[in-house]
Amino acid sequence: MQAQMVTSKNGGELISFKINGEEKIHQGVECVDENGKVYWKRHFPVLFPIVGKLKRNQAIINGKQYEIFQHGFARDLEYDPVTKLDNFHSYVLKSNKATLARYPFDFELYNTYRMDGNVLTTIYKVINTGKVNMPFCIGGHPAFVIDPEEMNKGNYYLEFDQDEDKIHFLYLIDGLMGTEYAKNRMEDKRRIMLGPDSFKNDAIIMKGITSTRVSLMHKYRNKPILTMDFSDFPYLGIWSKPNAPFLCIEPWHGFSDTIKSTGIFAEKTGCILLKPEQSYECRFTVKFYED
Repeated sequence: MQAQMVTSKNGGELISFKINGEEKIHQGVECVDENGKVYWKRHFPVLFPIVGKLKRNQAIINGKQYEIFQHGFARDLEYDPVTKLDNFHSYVLKSNKATLARYPFDFELYNTYRMDGNVLTTIYKVINTGKVNMPFCIGGHPAFVIDPEEMNKGNYYLEFDQDEDKIHFLYLIDGLMGTEYAKNRMEDKRRIMLGPDSFKNDAIIMKGITSTRVSLMHKYRNKPILTMDFSDFPYLGIWSKPNAPFLCIEPWHGFSDTIKSTGIFAEKTGCILLKPEQSYECRFTVKFYED
């Protein structure tokens, strides 16, 4: 089995992962619908220093108001390459004047991708290089290639590795979290069936997950398409667009503000508080299966 990956300093993003020449990652702007419209311009972005959306796109930090747009700014900035081997690519984003104007903390963010045959590991490392405690959220937003016709037929589903007795589903109102739980999507404690209407109300967002692994399955295939290990992350988001040839399975630390949010950044659910000179690392792995 031959695997190849391509990454970019733009967003420090993985942009291609092929096994035996077959692309597994959504191809962004190269992927258009019958009208020539791009489905989604990204591939595999990191979400930092927020996951989801802030109320009015604003955060109050140390009594001052800052503007941070959905999923943060790291995915739109240029990183510096650190290491580039055949099977190991690493990039770093360091705080600068532009980031400090939106998020007043000194940091280094490392995006690292490691390829071990058909297994892809993504590692995020955040270092607080400042002198004050730094609150942040972080997450992945990988988009995997699927067949939109099979999605529309309802032939895809997700399967967790444990019974999900404590799981809760959250819902979004204009990108912000509602205050009550959404309808439970579990079919039999382990499965979420997917179809054309699955994302009519935006992403499927979960908390209280027992499992550490989730697999993308097809009804008429005897093994997974892929399995993600998201042990380091407490929340999971699933998202796509109508008729789009991709499915995002997103491990998160944090999510959108609630509709009743105070806007105080340090009070955000899922926020990690990092002390000066400390680092935080989390990773997720994806194993791809051939037919």
